[in-house]
Amino acid sequence: MPTQNGHSEPKHAENIAPSADSPQKRPTVCVFCGAHPGSSPAHVEAARALAKTLHANGINLVYGGGTVGIMGELAKALVALSGPEPVHGIIPQALMKFERNYQEDGTDKDDAQNVIDEKTFGRTTVVKDMHTRKQMMAREVIDGGVGGGFVALSGGYGTLEELMEVVTWNQLGIHARPVVVFNVEGYWDGLLQWVGKAVDSGFIAKNNAGIMVEAKSAGQVVERLNDYQNAEGRFKLTWESE
Repeated sequence: MPTQNGHSEPKHAENIAPSADSPQKRPTVCVFCGAHPGSSPAHVEAARALAKTLHANGINLVYGGGTVGIMGELAKALVALSGPEPVHGIIPQALMKFERNYQEDGTDKDDAQNVIDEKTFGRTTVVKDMHTRKQMMAREVIDGGVGGGFVALSGGYGTLEELMEVVTWNQLGIHARPVVVFNVEGYWDGLLQWVGKAVDSGFIAKNNAGIMVEAKSAGQVVERLNDYQNAEGRFKLTWESE
């Protein structure tokens, strides 16, 4: 719950608390979101509000590395408040021409790979493929401090795919971090209703229905990250670390 100074403090740290002899780490949140702004201004406004909340709570951001759409607004807003160091974009080489906006500075798209404005959008790492991107983003969350997790803002196919992958990884015991859906203007209502339908239809166990939790404001996102409790139905599997 929020403290008097507006920050939120974690309540539950199951499986993710740092060891007693390790220094306190800043939490990291991985945000999945669209490379388009959406038809309603509420989606971009939500991204900016989330940036303010991450800054107020001392939370790092790792995201898909784009400078356009919701992801660009989120990164730009957080860098303006916290500086470039807490913001890390990870983008595959093939997407550089499509998820980074070079027309603002007159750069030709053929030279896009050589232009990364870290002072505006934070640190950027260019990787070879989508698998490496997702693996690196997940690793930063898992290695970060208590209070981090995965958050989905509004987006399209890619956002949904990334969200469902980390939900599945949580169920399988690959990670124990929170998964939060930031539901702006009911954007994710259909997905949340599908979870209920899948439970009723016998495809998702009732005690796994809460792996993915809903937030309707930026403040609630941090509350959900801190109050999150892992579902009782998660698989107790052992995975070899790389």
